[in-house]
Amino acid sequence: MSFTDLRLETERLLLRPVVERDASALYAIFSDPAVMRYWSSPPWTRIEQAHEMIAEDRAAMREGRSVRFGIERRSDGELLGTCSLFTLVLENRRAEIGYALAHRAWGQGYMHEALVALVRYAFSGLGLNRLEADIDPR
Repeated sequence: MSFTDLRLETERLLLRPVVERDASALYAIFSDPAVMRYWSSPPWTRIEQAHEMIAEDRAAMREGRSVRFGIERRSDGELLGTCSLFTLVLENRRAEIGYALAHRAWGQGYMHEALVALVRYAFSGLGLNRLEADIDPR
């Protein structure tokens, strides 16, 4: 199963695979210490990290190993963040879920809207019965 052409739409958002033109926006998001505060990795320090993530994500989506969507605001095409299903094991009907949202987009309901669509797809579209998330208790 390949996820490279998969898109999900909500009232305000388009969830779509990340592409090279997203590198600058991804770097801005993942280099922000506020966004990365509870991640298991430090903020990015090089734009190349964005290009590496895009290449890795595209390969993983082609192979059906994971899905990382860019969260694009439909009104202006701005990339606000990402949400993903990873460590995807269809045989066991499980995956892990993760997300990151640009600090300037916090408090506007964008991530809730994106995750409702992603979780719906996980359970209805992929037939999963379990989602897990790693959290930082802080």
